[in-house]
Amino acid sequence: MNKFEQLGLSESLLKAILDLGFENPTEVQEKAIPLLLEKDTDMVALAQTGTGKTAAFGFPVIQKIDANNRNTQALILSPTRELCLQITNEIKNYSKYEKGINVVAVYGGASITDQARDIKRGAQIIVATPGRMQDMINRGLVNISQINFCILDEADEMLNMGFYEDIVNILSTTPDEKNTWLFSATMPAEVARIGKQFMKDPIEITVGAKNSGSATVSHEFYLVNARDRYEALKRLADANPDIFSVVFCRTKRDTQAVAEKLVEDGYSAAALHGDLSQAQRDGVMKSFRGRQIQMLVATDVAARGIDVDNITHVVNYQLPDEIETYNHRSGRTGRAGKLGTSIVIVTKSELRKISSIERIIKQKFEEKTIPSGIEICEIQLLHLANKIKDVEVDHEIDNYLPAINNVLEALSKEELIKKMVSVEFNRFINYYKKTRDISNQASGSERRDDRDGAPRENNNGGATRYFVNIGSRDNFDWMSLKDYLKETLDLGRDDVFKVDVKEGFSFFNTDPEHTDKVMEVLNNVQLEGRRINVEISKNDGGGRRDHNGRSSGGFGGGQRSSAPRREGSFAPRREGSGGGFRGDRNSAPREGGFGGRSSAPREGGFGGRSSAPRGEGSSDRAPRRSESFGDSSRPRRPRKD
Repeated sequence: MNKFEQLGLSESLLKAILDLGFENPTEVQEKAIPLLLEKDTDMVALAQTGTGKTAAFGFPVIQKIDANNRNTQALILSPTRELCLQITNEIKNYSKYEKGINVVAVYGGASITDQARDIKRGAQIIVATPGRMQDMINRGLVNISQINFCILDEADEMLNMGFYEDIVNILSTTPDEKNTWLFSATMPAEVARIGKQFMKDPIEITVGAKNSGSATVSHEFYLVNARDRYEALKRLADANPDIFSVVFCRTKRDTQAVAEKLVEDGYSAAALHGDLSQAQRDGVMKSFRGRQIQMLVATDVAARGIDVDNITHVVNYQLPDEIETYNHRSGRTGRAGKLGTSIVIVTKSELRKISSIERIIKQKFEEKTIPSGIEICEIQLLHLANKIKDVEVDHEIDNYLPAINNVLEALSKEELIKKMVSVEFNRFINYYKKTRDISNQASGSERRDDRDGAPRENNNGGATRYFVNIGSRDNFDWMSLKDYLKETLDLGRDDVFKVDVKEGFSFFNTDPEHTDKVMEVLNNVQLEGRRINVEISKNDGGGRRDHNGRSSGGFGGGQRSSAPRREGSFAPRREGSGGGFRGDRNSAPREGGFGGRSSAPREGGFGGRSSAPRGEGSSDRAPRRSESFGDSSRPRRPRKD
């Protein structure tokens, strides 16, 4: 039996739920829906972003609406246009089998007269942003004096955005006897004040601890110098070939600048901020949902409406001014039970904020170092190997095999693999030899946990690093894989460290004394019928460090690099790739290259970010130009003829 049937929902709603493919209610839905259906009550529901709050209030409000009464009966307030439209679409999908229910979205950036006309025709449910709703009330274009339900979604964020007075004014025009349902990720003082002023003995439900982070999101931070922040962002992107991310900046100006630099450097990136027109915002979000954009650089306000599945990473390029906002950011990933990672790029002066966030989300961060060139090289090589192994063959290629075999027939299997990989590897390794180290420069001496003055454990010095053929596709993140390895190997809490999980494989470190045990035990273990394969990695996990914290390993005499652009991108960016979504530069597909990067989804493989099918065109690419903030050391790539 579908568990939604046990919540008391009507047959028409259950039919819509079946169409939508929902099988089991989330915790907030399981707690909220029966209470809201059974009682006429006020409610405060605290749950993280991505836990299914829209359905938690959407199903009950639809079931309680009188479809025969065309007057407005429910008002749903949300902080942004994107979230307003998202809620509207979801409510329409939920109510598709309810005859006569009309839902109207009211938001800025669209015609207020058109919205007023739609309401006048009959709208039992209005979904609105506070600013536009207040404007319509002031103009006498809407009547909410007889509503039965008022729902505040993402209440904490609406108040963070300065909508307190608008919300108070709007609620003051609604009847006292209505039911108010407040849904929020956190409970700051202003949200509590709204609840006290406008709600009567509300039922409170909490999913997880108050203000806590989601259990499906792991948190990590990277300590860098302020001038290396952008370089660190690119290296982290290159070290995660399957990244599909939202990158948060504090200001609209920084958001635009970072997005433009990423585009210039060949990443599939775009900016989302308040200075964009509605059409531009819609275009950016359409491209992001279609995975034509893989690094969406956004302000906190603009990102409130992002509801995109399978975001792998949230990157805090800059920490928010309000520590509570971090919870909203990290809630963009790890949704619907899937695993996600929240990354913070932090300077030494900001380390104290990490401790503050840990106290709020009740989870610990793992401190990691920016990957070296050799680490990124190894990750991308293995990523390419996995993509080649898993690729589906289009048998149209059979027509060309005789000619291809004729060209390559003199090569052995080993020579063929080596040459194929070297098409990208040569360019990549030459690029990294010329780049400078940015790891460990923030502390200037032995890496320490500036939050409590204690040295960070396990700095890779003398450690053995391993490759293992399990990863995120096996439902591991770094925390769960670390626990699995400790349990399987019967090792202590600190004996497994520097765990890095990719899609089809992972890396981890142990001290050398455990090497024989790791190799013997893991190579004789099966995971769900598949044999685990573990090998000692060719690099030592970042090189041994001297007493000043400098790395003695990696390309070019220990230099770590700002890796070539990712997207499966093992190599520097190809000629002709503009990448991303900027002006009209992204309007046409790029022509490809063996892994060219542009506005299309990365499909992995060595190089490529391109919107054309991979493998089209030439693979002869020059290293990408950097023009990153404060670093113009990279050669400019030649223009494509």
